[in-house]
Amino acid sequence: MLQYCITYGLPTANSKLQTDKMVIVEKAFELNGHGNPIFTLELSQKPGILFTGGNDKGLVEWSLKEQAFIKVMFPVAASIYAIHCPEGRNFLFAGLRNGDVLVFDFNKQKIVKTLTNHQLPVFDIKSSKKKNELLVAAEDGTVSVWSLETLELIYSVKVSNDTIRSISISPDEKQAAFGCRDNSIKIYDLEDYTLIKILQGHTMPVFAVQYSTDGTCLVSGSRDAQVKIWDTRSFEQIKNIPAHLFAVNHIVFHPERPYFATASMDKSIKIWGADDFKLYKIISREKGFASHQLSINKLAWNGDQLISVSDDKRIIIWDIQFDEENS
Repeated sequence: MLQYCITYGLPTANSKLQTDKMVIVEKAFELNGHGNPIFTLELSQKPGILFTGGNDKGLVEWSLKEQAFIKVMFPVAASIYAIHCPEGRNFLFAGLRNGDVLVFDFNKQKIVKTLTNHQLPVFDIKSSKKKNELLVAAEDGTVSVWSLETLELIYSVKVSNDTIRSISISPDEKQAAFGCRDNSIKIYDLEDYTLIKILQGHTMPVFAVQYSTDGTCLVSGSRDAQVKIWDTRSFEQIKNIPAHLFAVNHIVFHPERPYFATASMDKSIKIWGADDFKLYKIISREKGFASHQLSINKLAWNGDQLISVSDDKRIIIWDIQFDEENS
């Protein structure tokens, strides 16, 4: 396979020599089978298993190890916009365009409940392991909070007068950030679900929010194509990056390395330094990669592999090599 690399010279204060920080990307394989756009993906609690959903009639299970389709997990009555597999639980949650959240029990191998609080599309689902709670964000501007023990509704929090597109929970599970269609980011206390701060700066709806792995910053992406970095203590904007040509659909931090990736409606994936916020890689057809032809909707890190799904109905797995020896 062909490899593509780009290097950025980082001069030191005491030397004329440059050290290089390199990111090498190689397309590993594709998974094909969806007949319509794929809107979301989620890694299973079981290693090597991937779930995807979109504008098809079912949620699909794939083997990353065998690079193959396994089965359609269950049929759905509406498009799937969100999938979540809580750590330490035997459940999969699927948020649908009609507002339902389907609860699939891996032990029983069937849907055991439908959470029916929202009447409008569910766009994101996350969970708090410490509190044993599930957070569901929807187009109605509310976040419903459910017990992971009983699967019963605990609270319904009115976060916005418009759509909530994205949820991120801080690593210490003390805060939750919500990306909203009214161009704002709402920060809530996860203990009692009181509003802490409203972050203003984007000029169009906020599609993606993600806390860094160390919790020191929050990264947001918007339909305005900008990526903004926010300090989580002062809530001040640290940096604005004109990151893409069109909407930023998703942001994911590498679980162990100082990088994060962004996916865009402009058909590109970009890899950034989480410590210096510099651009280290562009994955797109224009850069010579056999990449997606339409909007890239979601990403997931599986170790040093990056997985992407798109409106073009394809799932692509990328091998990412980080050369940080001299960085």
